[in-house]
Amino acid sequence: MSLKPELSRKERAEHLYRVIASDRFLRKEGLGNEVPFFICPFPAEEGQSIIDDRKDLVSRVGHSGVRVLDLSLYDIALEILEERDILEQVLEIEADSEKSEIKELLQGVLDPESHLIPKIGTAIEAQPHDVIFLSGVGEVYPFIRSHNVLNNLQSTAKVAPTVLFFPGNYTHALATGASLDLFGLLHDDKYYRAFNILNYEV
Repeated sequence: MSLKPELSRKERAEHLYRVIASDRFLRKEGLGNEVPFFICPFPAEEGQSIIDDRKDLVSRVGHSGVRVLDLSLYDIALEILEERDILEQVLEIEADSEKSEIKELLQGVLDPESHLIPKIGTAIEAQPHDVIFLSGVGEVYPFIRSHNVLNNLQSTAKVAPTVLFFPGNYTHALATGASLDLFGLLHDDKYYRAFNILNYEV
């Protein structure tokens, strides 16, 4: 159940609109009591166009009465760094620091359980919504990993369906389980509780 290769950009946009505007999706039907998490995989080279498509999708489903809480992991990460007065510090030391040191610093500050998910939880509480979109996955790698976000988000985002826009492949195989492969190259980790939204029928 990986990304359907036959879906063009336009077909993917139409499928997403049809699914997200549907009562079946909004009522979380057909999920077998699983958390309402969905992955929308897309080719990494379409990273720029998916931004436009997502914004257009938010607008289109909005006209159908569906309220989207559109969150970017990248924007949230920047907010956390700014609020904790760390962003300037990181920028100052980056040139003279090892990449591993910067990675370790950012992974600590942006830890999903301690910092990122509470920030997302605040946004969820503050804005009425029917669906949550999460984007910016590629921009925050390797400081924030998708499977860590999804694992920690289960207790916070369990009411409205959540769609993670993922630059790469989300595959299910009986032998190896489910896998998030970032950019189609990097094995992010096993995560099996989400549904591929491109396979969701209404």
